[in-house]
Amino acid sequence: MPRTPAPPPRSEEHPRRPDARRDPRSVRAAYRSFLDHGVLPRGVHPLVADSWRRSVHSGVDPEAPRTDSGLAHDDLVAYREAHPLAGVMPVVRELVVDAAADDGLVVAVSDDAGRLLWVEGDRALRDAVDRVGFVEGSVWREERVGTNAPGTALATRSPVQVLGAEHFSRPVQAFSCTAVPVHDPASGRVLGVLDVTGRQSAASGVVLSLVRATVLSLERELAQRAAATGPDDGPGRLPGPPRDGAPELLVLGTAPVLRSPDGLDHRLSLRHAEILVLLATHPRGLSADELAVLLHPGELSDVTVRAEVSRLRRVAGALLAGSRPYRLARPLRTDADVVRDHLAVGDVRGAVAAYRAPLLPRSGAPAVEHLRAELAAELRTAVVAAGGADVLDAWTRTDDGAEDHAAWTRLQRVTDHGSPLWLRARAHLDLLDDELA
Repeated sequence: MPRTPAPPPRSEEHPRRPDARRDPRSVRAAYRSFLDHGVLPRGVHPLVADSWRRSVHSGVDPEAPRTDSGLAHDDLVAYREAHPLAGVMPVVRELVVDAAADDGLVVAVSDDAGRLLWVEGDRALRDAVDRVGFVEGSVWREERVGTNAPGTALATRSPVQVLGAEHFSRPVQAFSCTAVPVHDPASGRVLGVLDVTGRQSAASGVVLSLVRATVLSLERELAQRAAATGPDDGPGRLPGPPRDGAPELLVLGTAPVLRSPDGLDHRLSLRHAEILVLLATHPRGLSADELAVLLHPGELSDVTVRAEVSRLRRVAGALLAGSRPYRLARPLRTDADVVRDHLAVGDVRGAVAAYRAPLLPRSGAPAVEHLRAELAAELRTAVVAAGGADVLDAWTRTDDGAEDHAAWTRLQRVTDHGSPLWLRARAHLDLLDDELA
């Protein structure tokens, strides 16, 4: 029975549709103004404007994007066959590629570094995109090519549509594209990107809905495959109901959760998660003034903090003691504690598995930034000291480890030459070396 993609989720962060954009002539005029004078006229969408700025900062040549792969064909084949998305490519072909070929479109799947692993679809269009370097093995990171749907989707970790003239590289402006990141259902980590490229119709609302629905189907397939190997509560989550009836706080990643003693999960705002994680690390309590300084020195008043704590009580209930200074009425275990517990007994592999994402990565609170950096540094030190291929492989698949040059170098040294892990390390080292240069 043929698969049918699930309907796309409702989201307020839905990318713009082409009919909501300015006329392409206006975009081209804004592009010329930006390149010639460094001035961005009003009306350029923030997503595009931010990407253009990043492209300039990265030194992208708008006339000559650098998409070269650095991988021989046989190495690419071995690398992609070992990639987590290789197993769901039949789903991609069934839901998107077959229709794309009939509609004059090309479908590409990249890894988390922007390397195109598969490029399939309409033959004539494939010949056209070949001429701008959009081929299997090429790298379409924003830092190398500038604004483009696959690269910008990786840079923003969100669905992206780029219409013709919005591309930073002039040779690519003949094409439009839609791209959506594919996530590991267990860890939330980005595995790669699903992209549809073509002429103007490739950035339509219909294509966006199709790509998003297909990505949902891919993530569902990945989850089912993981479940078939055995029960898993997901890396970093504290399995099962809270132990001994105690609440637990999940702060690794962008969706903080307070798990109540009855096992129910309560989504938290970023500010409430920041307050709870600070109180968890200061068991003696903090005054409103102290919390204000730890959260945003000079920007928050004690009155604002008191109002936030009052709202937090509606979620946390008896977890917060009634007296001041503000403190927790009982110990609050976090998923960051799970990582440290593994490290304390020398279980580096378990620590990396529990580290599903950085601690509150969207937080700009100085005290939280310190906690985030401290945890990542402790884990990285343990990983490099352990030096095993399995541990290094797991670490380099995290957001922090993906940019860790020393870890990639060590991984290449401890794996067999030509093995999938060796090829993965070599490919990422080539990218990192290129960016450093």
